[in-house]
Amino acid sequence: MSGGNGNATCIFPLWEPTLSEQPVETTLFSLSPLPPQRPERRSEERFLSLLRVGALRIGSKRELCLIRNISGGGMMIRPYSAIEPGTRLAVELKHGDSVSGVAQWSEHDLVGITFDQTIDVLALLSASGMETQPRMPRIELNCVASLREDADVHRSHAVNISQGGICVCTSANLRIGAHVIMSLPGLAPAAGVVKWRDGENYGIGFNRVFPVGELMSFLQEKTNRERGHAAG
Repeated sequence: MSGGNGNATCIFPLWEPTLSEQPVETTLFSLSPLPPQRPERRSEERFLSLLRVGALRIGSKRELCLIRNISGGGMMIRPYSAIEPGTRLAVELKHGDSVSGVAQWSEHDLVGITFDQTIDVLALLSASGMETQPRMPRIELNCVASLREDADVHRSHAVNISQGGICVCTSANLRIGAHVIMSLPGLAPAAGVVKWRDGENYGIGFNRVFPVGELMSFLQEKTNRERGHAAG
């Protein structure tokens, strides 16, 4: 579940309807200007992993890495060789475009990196930045959502969203396979099916794939509102 500062402390994957009934772990993007925090627990072994691949450069050495999550201030990667805290490095997020930073921590097979300069995550998610991706990846959310199941409406907290589904946290006891309608402020209501549960966290697969433009407009408006509130 997301913390109040916008960082992901627990990462819950989405169900992708084009793959299988198994939950899928994909790269998580956050609009927070802060670097990702260390995960509180490791649950990715239970999920099919389809993390985005990046090109890692340390000095003259160049190798591949898996990007677990990324925010405006940093990223969490899974490298294929050991990286000590304090190491300067660069990661190529798309062809010819890299971002530099410093490894802040290393734990198990994960490394946390703080960027030298804050990046624009929405620009990274634009069509040009995602040209090699068949779908828009998961985006971290931190807002209220409502779920309607028949005549019952449940208040929930949106954890992350993609074109194919959403992860929410709610105290409601939802049944796997239940048909629900998800509503978020600024986004058209979406019908879907509950696909998995992890404690109070549920993965819901949408009945239709959201167009990239529709989700990008929602995220941009959400970011503008939050900036306006912060400035006020």
